[in-house]
Amino acid sequence: MANEGVDRTKLEALGSLIRARRAASGLSLRDLAERTKVSNAYLSQIERGLHEPSLSVLGAIAAALDVPLATLLTRAGVLEADAGGAVDTEAAILDDPALSGPQRVALLSIYRSFVPPGRRGSLDK
Repeated sequence: MANEGVDRTKLEALGSLIRARRAASGLSLRDLAERTKVSNAYLSQIERGLHEPSLSVLGAIAAALDVPLATLLTRAGVLEADAGGAVDTEAAILDDPALSGPQRVALLSIYRSFVPPGRRGSLDK
């Protein structure tokens, strides 16, 4: 039973990350559904932590949101977090509870203007 709570927490964290990335990208749930070829009802359940998505669904979501698949797999608990001190800058911005939605969008815009797409995500400190 204890594992169910841990798994539920990981699914909720994954869903929260997907929702935050989708919102920061200015996409509606329907827009994401079109891009991923996954129903908006199922995506909504993933965002609420009610379902564990398959690898192919996570891959489609990662591609649609321009997020490294490894970031989603780490958040889902499939991959271990990098113990070497790497940080996912975009995830840190999106997860910061002190920032409002517009502040997150502004910081992500600034970050993305400085960092080329191939280097986004996990960067060494």
